[in-house]
Amino acid sequence: MIEYLWKAAFVFYSQISTQAEASESKRLQLIIEGKSSSVAPGMRPSATLPKLTPQERKPVDTCARYFLNNTKYLKYDDYLKAGFPIATGVIESACRHLIKHRMDITGAKWTMRGAEAV
Repeated sequence: MIEYLWKAAFVFYSQISTQAEASESKRLQLIIEGKSSSVAPGMRPSATLPKLTPQERKPVDTCARYFLNNTKYLKYDDYLKAGFPIATGVIESACRHLIKHRMDITGAKWTMRGAEAV
């Protein structure tokens, strides 16, 4: 999710810009507060005003589409209230690969209890 926001920010700001960081911090705060559906609608008009080409505005459109398509899953405020950890896709992917690597060791025989412990 965060990678979409950063790619969209770099359409408008340089990669070392403090403006990009400030802009994305505001968006991230809204998402964590459970207001992800309010993030996408403001993104597309901001890409239209400077008359960006379709290729230049592609990261913005991709990001907005991601948030619109996944709003029902982005209930971070509810997850945090329930005590669930939240993480980025990069962390989730790394965990998945590490667990798969551990579980697929040649010759390993797992009991259900042992596999669940991993």
